Formats: sequence, C-alpha cells, structure tokens
Amino acid sequence: MAVDLKTMSRSELLELRDEVDKEIVQAAERERTSALKAAEDAAAKYGFSLDELTGEGRKRKMRGKRSKSEAKYRNPENPIQTWSGLGRKPQWYHDAMAKGMLPEQLEL
Repeated sequence: MAVDLKTMSRSELLELRDEVDKEIVQAAERERTSALKAAEDAAAKYGFSLDELTGEGRKRKMRGKRSKSEAKYRNPENPIQTWSGLGRKPQWYHDAMAKGMLPEQLEL
C-alpha cells in the first residue's frame, strides 16, 4: 500500500496522521491484550494466576481511595475553614496558636 504523500494536501495529511495515530493506539492495545493472555497462559501452566505471581491482586485492594477525614478543628474567625488534624497545618491554625489559643479551643 504505497501512499504518495507529496501529492496530498495538508488537510489530507492531517486526516491521515489522525487515522495512523488511532491505529497505533489500537495496535498497542491488541498487542497488550495478546501479551497479557500469553502471560496468563504461562502462569496457568504452572498452576498459578498472574495476580498471584505479580502480587497485583493485593495492590489493587490496597490502592483504594481513602475516605476524607472528618474535621477536628475549626477556624474561629472563619467557621467554613476546618482541618482534620492530619497533614500540614493550615495557616489559620498557626495564626491562632501565635495569638495564644490552645488547640482544645479550636476543636469542634
């Protein structure tokens, strides 16, 4: 399939490039699926699943998104601003401590 690129217009070349890009993505996915199937077959030959050999099953379970922690402290000057007590302390917390407030005074 010989394509004479020199006779094609710019819009035809751009369209061809888009088609080629799509086909490259689809070919990569086909190759990935084929490789995965081959790896699963090889693992099954020895009585294992691919997840057992790679530990992927455990990682997927642990990778779940954490639930958002509930607020523990509230900014007395702006009650909308809260902090869970985890992670970096917000500036309003530092400011309140500098003014002599105790953490207990900011608790919800």
